Amino acid sequence: MLDRDGFRPNVGIVLLNARNQVFWGKRLRTHSWQFPQGGIKHGESPEQAMFRELHEEVGLQPEHVQIIGRTRDWLRYEVPEHFIRKDARGHYKGQKQIWFLLRLLGRDSDMNLRATDHPEFDAWRWNEYWVPLEMVIEFKRGVYEMALTELARFLPRVNQHNRFLRSGMRAHRHDAEPRREAAADGGVMPPAAAGETAD
Repeated sequence: MLDRDGFRPNVGIVLLNARNQVFWGKRLRTHSWQFPQGGIKHGESPEQAMFRELHEEVGLQPEHVQIIGRTRDWLRYEVPEHFIRKDARGHYKGQKQIWFLLRLLGRDSDMNLRATDHPEFDAWRWNEYWVPLEMVIEFKRGVYEMALTELARFLPRVNQHNRFLRSGMRAHRHDAEPRREAAADGGVMPPAAAGETAD
């Protein structure tokens, strides 16, 4: 489903824990990291699509999260032609996204990257809110920066004393090492390649 300009409606998800760290997922069999995202199906609202994608990609149910905020308008990015399937070239241009900021009410153990037969991620970790954009595929970086900047005003306050203490704990294994799912077969794929029109 494309709009008249060739952009596919899509949702992006920024999921926070109690320390305002964000869920950061490693795309299956790539070296690229990103937030959960996915297309809006015909008849779905952005919120309905967000909850569906949240379950498909992260394994969480609506009762596991609280919606804190969302972007006001669509944020767009264009996909370079060599990342677009040949049958979509000429009419598919990229994605337009509504971004949601969520607070995790459940536990880390509620997450399941294998909730469907077509997982998006094979590892994840908690990352500081301002994620390292150099780890994001280049054509998505501008939208990530715009989304994080707009959503930052909704961030809950974190105890300043605890934030100071945590500044010396960032290298601890618990936060720095990705949580991996069962290893998947297959070699390394180029980041965000075929299927860019599907997510």
